[in-house]
Amino acid sequence: MTLPRAERIALVERGHPDVPLMTQAALLGVSRASLYYQPVAPSPEEVALKHRIDALYTEYPFYGSRRIAAVLGREGITLNRKAVQRHMREMGIAGIAPGPNTSKRGLEHRVYPYLLRHTTSAYPNHIWGIDITYIRLHAGWMYLVAVLDWYSRYVVSWQLDQTLELGFVLLAVEQALAQATPTIWNSDQGSHFTSPQYLALLGKEDIQISMDGKGRALDNIFTERLWRTVKYEEVYRYDYANPREARQGLTRYLDFYNHRRPHQALGYQTPAEVYVAPVATRYANDAPHSPASRREKGEVSTLKCPAPVS
Repeated sequence: MTLPRAERIALVERGHPDVPLMTQAALLGVSRASLYYQPVAPSPEEVALKHRIDALYTEYPFYGSRRIAAVLGREGITLNRKAVQRHMREMGIAGIAPGPNTSKRGLEHRVYPYLLRHTTSAYPNHIWGIDITYIRLHAGWMYLVAVLDWYSRYVVSWQLDQTLELGFVLLAVEQALAQATPTIWNSDQGSHFTSPQYLALLGKEDIQISMDGKGRALDNIFTERLWRTVKYEEVYRYDYANPREARQGLTRYLDFYNHRRPHQALGYQTPAEVYVAPVATRYANDAPHSPASRREKGEVSTLKCPAPVS
């Protein structure tokens, strides 16, 4: 897996007795000068506050900034709504209940309609969803983006980064499309998912682009459930000390989630078993908008057998 620059810098071990900084920089493909810059770490108070907001949002994803501010106030944390909104923006989250300022997008960017109001995922690679969540560390945080197949709950690809820059989202999209092509790709209307670079990747693949309606709590329910599962079963249990631990832990857990964790909604099969099941593939080929159906019309199908995420 190609690591984002921030992750490669995080691997540097300053003061290593055997490998000098110059050699580490060359091995990781970063400039030596960049290793001498030490960003100001967030205060323990800010980290604790963001972690608490994350816990509240994970348990109650329909809470907006007003309600989170009220809950924090009842816990003795005095914070106005605007301050909560600022923290939620920095964390890449926004309440999914109706209200203003949810998942702000660039006003100049194109927004697509929501296509799934009367549609249920019927076969693997029918509908994929993409989303970003906050991953807490001892003294900071990271961001996790994942592409999820809604029918099988299979995590097609994922990436982890220390910033909300667009690059790690584009990398996750490219890795997902290297495995298969969905009929419909759904996201919220956030700035990452309305960016020209992101839309260009999907536009090359004959994908129907869908974007959540504002304030519709059920539009992204499968990904919200994934985030709850990942955090309660992995992130909150192991309380990562640093980015390296987070990457190792999530690599281990998401492989377990895809290939070894039975899913009640799937009849206690694993997501990977359902994603590649021959019966499900046959149904997919019979579906009117499936890759096989499009191939019969002279279009190119890119349905491929997935490789495990590493």
